[in-house]
Amino acid sequence: MRWTDGFIAADWGTTNRRAYRIDGEGACCEEFEDGKGILSVPAGGFPDAVAEIRSRLGDLPLLLAGMIGSNKGWQEARYVAAPAGINDLVQALVWPGEREAIVPGVSFQGDGRADVMRGEEVQLLGAVTAGDVPADALVCHPGTHNKWASVDGGQIAEFRTVMTGELFNLLKGHSILADLLKEDAQPDDAFARGVQHGLANEDLPSELFAVRARVLLGDAVAEDAPSYTSGLLIGTDVRIGLNGASASSIYVMGRPELTQLYAAALREAGREPIELDGEQSFLAGIREIAKRMP
Repeated sequence: MRWTDGFIAADWGTTNRRAYRIDGEGACCEEFEDGKGILSVPAGGFPDAVAEIRSRLGDLPLLLAGMIGSNKGWQEARYVAAPAGINDLVQALVWPGEREAIVPGVSFQGDGRADVMRGEEVQLLGAVTAGDVPADALVCHPGTHNKWASVDGGQIAEFRTVMTGELFNLLKGHSILADLLKEDAQPDDAFARGVQHGLANEDLPSELFAVRARVLLGDAVAEDAPSYTSGLLIGTDVRIGLNGASASSIYVMGRPELTQLYAAALREAGREPIELDGEQSFLAGIREIAKRMP
């Protein structure tokens, strides 16, 4: 079996999965995305879930990344300690079967902090190998759990996670602000005001309550609440991510609807954002892993 003859790559998360058929030239020929993340798979059901992927994309070897390698996934692929590069991921692959391999995540411990990532490492290192991110850079990876990663010598040197996306979703679904956050946030003037406040202040719990109070007292309009709240959270996130960072250009990687918000916030912070499509970075990383596999 030669992986370079063609394989299926999957970015298998908690709530969804994306799978791609990669041909012998490294091109993506077919793909699909659905809501069958690892939490939707019943106990002992991963072989059937893998067989379903093959039924849709072909009888090929599978290279799997993301939460599929967590302790809630198919088989745990233990974290590789940072600093970590592509070769470290290849050497730590876990094989649930003869034709299936799982990419490990990356961990960081130091300065009293502990952090982990799964899936983002493929995108980060993929962007480096593709030449989209230089060997030394600061990368922002928006998502449910946003990552700020320092790349040093082409490796993931250290990183910090900020739970901004999850916090916004919790506020939107289960907080006193829920009725004000029904619409999507936009990078508009209200968003910019929220970013500016988050960058300049450390009063996030208090300012979140003030979002509702201003609307009740007529000092703000309800329509601005989603964008202002998102800007407030992202501005706080950016303040954390840029703490001590001197880089003038920040690489922002992920889905376009998220990278545009972080790019707008970074401009408010006086930095130059460079947006990258996370899907293309994932494909670059997974192809590079396949090339180096035995």
